[in-house]
Amino acid sequence: MADILIINGIVVTMDPQRRVIENGAVAIEKDRIIAVGTTAEITAAHEAATVIDAKNKIVMPGLIDGHAHAGHGFIKTMGGGDSQQWYDACGAAYTVASTPEFWRAEARLAALERLRFGVTTGVSLLGGGDTILRTDEPVYGDAHCEGVREVGTRSVVAVGPTRPPHPRTYARFVDGKAVERPVSFEEQFATCQKLIETWHKSHGGRLNIALITPTLRKEHAQDLGAADLAEARRQAVMTADLAREAGLVFTQDGHNNGSVAYAMELGILGPSALLSHSTDLTADEIRIVADTGTHIAHNPSAIASILGRCPVPELLEAGANVCLGSDATAPDRSGDMFRHMQQCMHYHRTYFKDPTWLPPGRVLEMCTIDAAKALGMEKDIGSLEVGKKADVVLLDLRRPHLYPLNMPVFRLIYFANGNDVHTVIVDGRIALQNRKATFVDEDEILDDAQRETELMLDRTGFHYMLETPETFWKHVRATDQIEN
Repeated sequence: MADILIINGIVVTMDPQRRVIENGAVAIEKDRIIAVGTTAEITAAHEAATVIDAKNKIVMPGLIDGHAHAGHGFIKTMGGGDSQQWYDACGAAYTVASTPEFWRAEARLAALERLRFGVTTGVSLLGGGDTILRTDEPVYGDAHCEGVREVGTRSVVAVGPTRPPHPRTYARFVDGKAVERPVSFEEQFATCQKLIETWHKSHGGRLNIALITPTLRKEHAQDLGAADLAEARRQAVMTADLAREAGLVFTQDGHNNGSVAYAMELGILGPSALLSHSTDLTADEIRIVADTGTHIAHNPSAIASILGRCPVPELLEAGANVCLGSDATAPDRSGDMFRHMQQCMHYHRTYFKDPTWLPPGRVLEMCTIDAAKALGMEKDIGSLEVGKKADVVLLDLRRPHLYPLNMPVFRLIYFANGNDVHTVIVDGRIALQNRKATFVDEDEILDDAQRETELMLDRTGFHYMLETPETFWKHVRATDQIEN
């Protein structure tokens, strides 16, 4: 007997045949899918205590976000478009002005956002990038993972050492006061090892740890100096080696022209490597990515994709695997993967001045089955197939922007948004039902997020970053000079 039957839906399987089953059904037992087929076939063979009627709904695998940042949920929009102010806010908040309570509250908020948008699995870097990761002590990563666990989504939390030189200054709060201390590479590395031991593949495999090391680009080779550059190279290799030994995803943030070739020289690429952004790659670097089996996380809505272009079609044609990321939730984007699928199509079609590039099914692959492959999870998630984990999303088609009810898969990708998600099942557990989280109190999460953000602002004195800039209205560019 099954535990859950989903019947009468339009089942978008994302299986190898990319079957779309009209009036389809999915049977779930414990945390696994045990049958996929027509409603007539499945109901004839299975009964269940819980039956979900998916009439007028898409039934699809949970979406996967290949790249995002923990902490950003409390920083988004700060600085009002001033990138330097926004980076300053991240730097202070993530190193000297955050507590475990901050990280737990932000993790719950971000996980709830993902859940309500049908994102059942997401990568989250524990901080604002490769130079401000909160890896001075395990307690911050513990708090983040605990927050995600409460909401019930699946997560890959990326932790690692910051860029040399070390030590880096961090602060813990004792009796409400910040106590600063220097933190070495060795301490950060030990933090990562402890988080791996505590959290990797925990809670039924919903929580996982990845390792990240700073991306080395041309400017770093020039600016670090010979000794620090040599140390950065040593640390990168050491971190990548630990990822391979522990069977973890190894990721790097902010790749662009030249940095992939440099990573190749270090020997840190391969099937467990996931490189984000990867803009303006050379033809040789595209070939390196494909030949090494390295994966790319494309973030079409990110500022990096304004400053450069990730050559996604060229990578795909070369045989590389590319997944989609939100780079959320800052400074100007959400975790809604429907938004990023649509942005991805327009981004590359505009570049080629040709609307035939990246058909909609291709971008759906990038945040389901291809993203699962990038995370080394393709045997468990990314499609609705017998034996896979029961990560399932029901999306309500009975909405004005999705009607009339024809060509449903086209409408799913071109017109749907995260707020159309009705029900979400993660690991066989109903985590969202009728657009309401089942394991947590949403109001309590929102109130906690507000409180912890205000405390962070009090610690940093960054309240002024919440002011609307004078160029917000009646200006063509935010950098226009203000007349006195």
